[in-house]
Amino acid sequence: MQKRRAESVRRRKMLAVALTIGIAVIATSFVAAASARSNAKTISVAVVANGQMQDIARLTPSLFTEKSGIKVKYTILDEGKLRQITTRDVGSGGKAFDAVMLGPYEAPQFGTAGLLRDLTSMAKGDKAYKYSDLIPAVRNALSAKGHMYAAPFYGESSFLMYRKDILAKNGVKMPLHPTWQQVAAAARKIKTSSMAGICLRGKPGWGDLGAAFTTVLNTFGGTWWSAKPNGKPDKAQVDQPAFKNALDFYANLVQDAGEKDAANSSYNECLTQYQAGKVAMWYDATVAAGFLEAKDSPVKGKNGFAFAPHFKTPSTGWLWTWALAIPKSSPDPTDAWKYIAWATGPQYLKAAGSRVKGGWAAIPPGTRFSTYRIPQYKKAAKAFAATTLAAMKAAPITNPGTTKRPGLPGVQYVGIPQFQDVGNRCTQLFAAVIAGSMKDTAALSQCQQIASQAIR
Repeated sequence: MQKRRAESVRRRKMLAVALTIGIAVIATSFVAAASARSNAKTISVAVVANGQMQDIARLTPSLFTEKSGIKVKYTILDEGKLRQITTRDVGSGGKAFDAVMLGPYEAPQFGTAGLLRDLTSMAKGDKAYKYSDLIPAVRNALSAKGHMYAAPFYGESSFLMYRKDILAKNGVKMPLHPTWQQVAAAARKIKTSSMAGICLRGKPGWGDLGAAFTTVLNTFGGTWWSAKPNGKPDKAQVDQPAFKNALDFYANLVQDAGEKDAANSSYNECLTQYQAGKVAMWYDATVAAGFLEAKDSPVKGKNGFAFAPHFKTPSTGWLWTWALAIPKSSPDPTDAWKYIAWATGPQYLKAAGSRVKGGWAAIPPGTRFSTYRIPQYKKAAKAFAATTLAAMKAAPITNPGTTKRPGLPGVQYVGIPQFQDVGNRCTQLFAAVIAGSMKDTAALSQCQQIASQAIR
């Protein structure tokens, strides 16, 4: 009896010990898991709300986070909002973002002002990144004095996209290098009650309406400011005849043959309307071609591509790249570079082709020579790849118009700090002209005052 009682006591003690150990193990595991979660790396990245960025945001967890252990919190914004927020945060030394998306207008200016980290040594030192594979024109557009301040995610020029079937039906043949007068005549001829002849940006913003309009302004012989010998802005030129001619041409074309609600339309709106069969032609970024020829596009195989329309200059297409930069105030620049090296490197391009919604045609183009050697991409992008590269090469970034320009090189923008505010405010006025709520003379007079005051 005593033996059985002693054995029972011994078993209870062993069970108590086992339970204690089990609870301790569970508690330790819970603490370890909680600690791992609390120590998980997360970086914040601000990007533009275009299709390629939405693709990479969706693919990041499986293609990047699983391998690197770094989570990415995306803030996806339209062009105007993105520029406003990144300019404010980067300029003020804020720490909201580890990496931000910007372009050739901002990168050289912010970089030389000490607001961005120099990526050159990291890019050159990372063998997998293949720095020399970057297309020089794009890399140089993001650099100043030999220092690269942002890594290109995709590169683009601008060109004319059009429905071959619609133009043929109306007896219109589009040349490879059309003039704006030829494009305008075609747009007016093919316009119907259900399909606009052309879609042009009309939404206010220096990078929205301002981008497309400035390329027209350049080739019409106008400019925002004249330049002093030292490259600084001299006098505002908005009140000159060439500027008025360009604005009147642009506004009249949109009013006569453009899309509905043009004063609220930019890249994304025109893309949607073109794919929906509501517009027959579209002048905009070459990157759009990948979506028009994507495997799920309703207009796949129906599109023609021509160089940016011209008038007084032979080449007018812009040069732009949405690129990723690391603010000097980034809370985690090391992990930010790991992310950027992946997002803008050749590995992502090869992995994305079979995973993005639009297939190989819709991968980020225009940044690397190797992209154009990928067999699947060469086949999918056959209709537009050669024209895209030729347009980027021909972009007159150092000599965009008929007169010398102030500031750093640029086609669809003026490379001086004042242009961002001037462009935003003046395009508000120009959008009102397009909408028919303001006369061109009033808009030009007010814009002249804005541009003059900005450089005093």
